[in-house]
Amino acid sequence: MLALHDIQAAQTRIANYIRHTPLIEARPVKQPICQAQALYLKLECLQICGSFKPRGAVNKLLSLSPEQLQHGLVTASGGNHGLGVAYAGWLAHVPVTIYLPQGTPLVKAQKLESWGARVIFEGTVWDEANRAALHAAEQEGMNYIHPFADPAVIAGQGTLGLEILADAPDLDLLLVAIGGGGLISGISLAARSLKPGIKVIGVEPVGAPTLHDSLRAGHIVELPQITTTAGTLAPRRSAAINLEIIQQHVDDIVLVTDEEMREAARWLWFEMGIAAELSGAAAVAALLAGKVSPAPSEKVCALVCGAGDDGML
Repeated sequence: MLALHDIQAAQTRIANYIRHTPLIEARPVKQPICQAQALYLKLECLQICGSFKPRGAVNKLLSLSPEQLQHGLVTASGGNHGLGVAYAGWLAHVPVTIYLPQGTPLVKAQKLESWGARVIFEGTVWDEANRAALHAAEQEGMNYIHPFADPAVIAGQGTLGLEILADAPDLDLLLVAIGGGGLISGISLAARSLKPGIKVIGVEPVGAPTLHDSLRAGHIVELPQITTTAGTLAPRRSAAINLEIIQQHVDDIVLVTDEEMREAARWLWFEMGIAAELSGAAAVAALLAGKVSPAPSEKVCALVCGAGDDGML
């Protein structure tokens, strides 16, 4: 099982390749969205490639031997993890292949290609693209990098928790968007290890309640379908490693609609000048829609985990 020292080691390992992104207080604003004493936004939308994903991808890259790297990297992605892996491949000067589900915004495919990755569209959801990526890894000997169920990836994402608490050690509540669960697994493990009393709440789309349903069932649930347009938050199934960490360290998971995420993205743009994709606005949506209501005495951090303009379309 992962521990705090794994995340601390990851932070040291990847320090030269990622940005320590800003943590800003959301004040003053025209439209306050909660009654908390203070609301902070962790702007991981300003990370290299536009999301938190390079943290995990680079940490995984640096765990591979030169002999392994010669065979290149492959993964499946809703877009952001692919960009993280493409960036890692660019750093190492090795070939990268990214499988994307149909419907992934073309701008993400273009960004992937700009980092030198080969892009292949496969299936309608991430799970189908992932099967193709795993098959390609087996057939061609490439190194497969899982977006959320790899300990090295989780440790890399957990470095966000270290950064947040270093910048705001008196936080009471963290709000984190959930796709497959790698991000909240790493952040919650880091945050709870450093500050056991902190609350961590995950946010998923109503149209992809993968870990919400798994947490309540007590085991991994595979969704029969995905109905959200937030493709980066939309696997049909998570993994045991993520569920186990979430069961231990996450207080609750709430659900937000696509429209609530759009409203949050508009709020971020109007109030803060931040361009967030739907997934990047999910944590703020939980506050704006009243799914999470912090106490007036609490200090809250919402993670803006990805940049984009689909939240305002």
